Amino acid sequence: MTVIILIAAPEGLRGHLTRWMVEVNAGVFVGTPSRRVRDRLWDLLATRIGDGQAVLVEPATNEQGWTVRTAGKDRWKPVDFDGLILSARSRR
Repeated sequence: MTVIILIAAPEGLRGHLTRWMVEVNAGVFVGTPSRRVRDRLWDLLATRIGDGQAVLVEPATNEQGWTVRTAGKDRWKPVDFDGLILSARSRR
């Protein structure tokens, strides 16, 4: 399963995602796209997110079973601590 979260996304991105995934709440998309579709969707989101933020949670072969990608103005960054993905807020 793949989860994509959009925050302050430009117009059109949410509509584009609904072609491939289900919007279960405002800006939260869930689905099971193939790796190829997921990578192409992420490339599109990463280039068009602008001042917004995008987070993608996808399956992975690690202890947690998932990994995170982020794009845009990141408020949190995924950090790998001995195989566990944790979220860290950057210092200002």
